[in-house]
Amino acid sequence: MTSSFFYESGRYVSNIVISMKITSYESLQEQLKSLIDNSQMSVYQMIIVGICFILNMNDGVDVLVVSFTSSDIAKEWALSDAALGYIFSAGLAGMTLGCFFLAPLGDKIGRRYMFITSLILISAGMLGVYFVNAYGQLLALRFLTGLGIGGILPTMASTASEFSNAKNRDFNVGLIQAGWPVGAILTGFFVAWAVPMHGWRFAFLIAGIISTLMLVLVVVYMPNSLAFLGKEQPEKAHAQINTLLEKMGHEGIESLPEKPQKEASVPISALFTPEYKLSTMILWVAIFFGFLTLYTLLSWIPKIAKTSGMDAKTATYVGTILNLGAVMGTVGFGLLAKNLGLRNLLLSFMTIAFGAMVIYGNFKLDYTLIFLMTLLIGFFVQGGFNGFYPIAARVYPSAIRSTGVGLAMGVGRFGAILGPALFGILSDNGFTIAERFNLFSLPLLVAGVLAYNIPSKNLD
Repeated sequence: MTSSFFYESGRYVSNIVISMKITSYESLQEQLKSLIDNSQMSVYQMIIVGICFILNMNDGVDVLVVSFTSSDIAKEWALSDAALGYIFSAGLAGMTLGCFFLAPLGDKIGRRYMFITSLILISAGMLGVYFVNAYGQLLALRFLTGLGIGGILPTMASTASEFSNAKNRDFNVGLIQAGWPVGAILTGFFVAWAVPMHGWRFAFLIAGIISTLMLVLVVVYMPNSLAFLGKEQPEKAHAQINTLLEKMGHEGIESLPEKPQKEASVPISALFTPEYKLSTMILWVAIFFGFLTLYTLLSWIPKIAKTSGMDAKTATYVGTILNLGAVMGTVGFGLLAKNLGLRNLLLSFMTIAFGAMVIYGNFKLDYTLIFLMTLLIGFFVQGGFNGFYPIAARVYPSAIRSTGVGLAMGVGRFGAILGPALFGILSDNGFTIAERFNLFSLPLLVAGVLAYNIPSKNLD
């Protein structure tokens, strides 16, 4: 069969007709990918990327609200640093399992339904915290929230990648990661105002309401991707594909090829074929070490600032500055990656972040320098770490992208689970701030060097 796609001069590349013979699923996927890669992005595609950005903002709110309210939680229940660290790690443990067991389902049930499932879990977990009256209940609800976040994070990266053209793909996948610290910044300002007036539970209530609104947004606007519709061909897949193509400014296809047979192999095995095995293993270890330090900083910086003598409001603003630096670093990384390449840039960011952490931990700083160094740490640590998302999205093809990205982030989150809890345990055992910062700066160098040596040809 022959199908034609059209795109007009001024809106896309040129005033030509691309005629394609679609005789198989593979041909359909290849031609659709080529069409998206070589066309300018439509307003509709930008909206989809924008929704992913907003969803990541929401996740930033849901994860960091516990960090900003940690001093109040610890005070109410007389918690040690180790017990507080377990609260941080409970959410991160849920995120890890979400990446392992929920995110890979996005390749099977579709990105849309994975978003919906994850947001239901997040909303239930956040709203439930408003009613807790025991430490164990809070641990369980943070785990539930983390489970939903773990399912949604890699799904956002895959969705942004599939709706972006080749020119903007790396930037867009990296850009949506900036939504996380933007959400965290807004959370910091909100917590500084709301908690003294209404208590720490009120912050979770508002965050839960926001998550519920995000669920409505996804139900109304978020579609499944062209790649998923072409492969799985659910009911009315042909009409859905043509509707998506029309919204992107293209003509539809005449008919669908025969639905491909189900793959006999277990999806995870595709990550360990000769082409991807070494890249997968290096990527997993690199992300583990990056997460180890990143989530330790995100969890503990406001508490450390308050322990150093700052009042609660000023300490909250230190955490906000960390995330402001993360926004700037994420956007900066995306802009620089176009010219400097993902490997070189990530290694450079991690090396500078290592130096900034050593300075922060080993030198006595006044409040101005504390804010400045915190800004730099946020810029280079999270800005650099977010480079792993476009790297992971590049390593794997569309058919296994959610599985590949999800499992990489899932394995890496064992570092996120370990880091905050270990930091609290070390504090209770007498380790100084300098000793802990020196120890937790080293994983950044390891992550940068490993990322530089990922052998995937798609990163060249």
